[in-house]
Amino acid sequence: MNILVLGTGFQGKAVVHDLEQSPEVKKIIAADRDLEAAADYIRKMGFKKTTAAAVDARNTSELERFVKEAGADVLVCMLPWDLAYGAARAALNAGLHFVDTSYAGPIWEMDAAVKERGLTFLVEFGLDPGIDLVMGRWAVDRLDQVHGLNSYGAGIPEPACADTNPIRYKLTWTLDGVLKTYVRPARFLKDGKEQTLPGTDIFKQGNFHVLEIPDLGSFEAYYNGDAVQYIDLYGLKDTVRDMGRFAFRWPGHCEFWSKMAGLGLLDDTPVSLGNSEISPREFLVRQLTPRLQFGEKERDLVVILVQAWGMKDGRAHEATCRLIDYRDLETGLFAMNRTVGYTASIGAQMILSEKVAATGVISAAREVSPEDLIPELKRRGMQIEMTDAPK
Repeated sequence: MNILVLGTGFQGKAVVHDLEQSPEVKKIIAADRDLEAAADYIRKMGFKKTTAAAVDARNTSELERFVKEAGADVLVCMLPWDLAYGAARAALNAGLHFVDTSYAGPIWEMDAAVKERGLTFLVEFGLDPGIDLVMGRWAVDRLDQVHGLNSYGAGIPEPACADTNPIRYKLTWTLDGVLKTYVRPARFLKDGKEQTLPGTDIFKQGNFHVLEIPDLGSFEAYYNGDAVQYIDLYGLKDTVRDMGRFAFRWPGHCEFWSKMAGLGLLDDTPVSLGNSEISPREFLVRQLTPRLQFGEKERDLVVILVQAWGMKDGRAHEATCRLIDYRDLETGLFAMNRTVGYTASIGAQMILSEKVAATGVISAAREVSPEDLIPELKRRGMQIEMTDAPK
């Protein structure tokens, strides 16, 4: 197996780290616009199978040429979401399989062309979306009839270091990426009716709820993106009445960011400031990023919780799946890095070992077996609990 990893930022480093541990992987090409940073990481970690390479993914012709000449079997895309389509197009033209962790968007439209070339494009295969979709598959398969399906995800400071700044939050990916999700519209199903919330309203009182997680505490859960798009993927349209995707944070988060959104501080339209222009969101990113960093020995905490309820054998039934992971201080990889990057690495290896064999642009909700993925996550030290019982 020869694997090309595009992007060696927070999560890309975890992809490379995991691939290095696989005896089936012969060669890894870690490509990034910042060649020096990628090469330094490889040297620091003592990787033997990985070679650093330089490519500017924003330059379409350069990217196309690079991917064709890479000599890889699969491309794992760890670029920002707005560059994923270009990477997918380059993989298609070069005849490479493809794995991506972001919401797929227009990549779905490439399905016919990908099938024609006999390739597998496994999209939305990181943490959320990704692990949560496979856990959702496990949960709905436990029921004869599904009435509701909720999934929750969080990447937060663990309790021991959550109170070291006023908003009890620290960064394991870019703050710009975080703030973009804070203005993303939400679509969900409630009491059998499809509903939407504008991004400016997701943190408002009445739109979030308290989530209790045993051994961890109370959290604020708010709508996170589009749940309705997954109803057909799970085959639930005839029975499901409630379906939502949520993120959650430590208490106080929603009130704070509701005020920030209401004041326009999440807007991305530039405003004049002296002789320059800067958007309110960009100002926040520059101001807050250095103040929201983890200390060398501080850990983040990732939680995925999926709940499905309905009927089984004529009785009310509920199936729940929960994953918890913490930063690995030995490698320095955050739980967010591990759960996103390791999952993408597993996906690439599943494609090349034909555990995932469907061609076209495929979803983990339908094509990745929980019986294949969950043991691999456990083997990498993630804590996973699954319960299936009358409600």
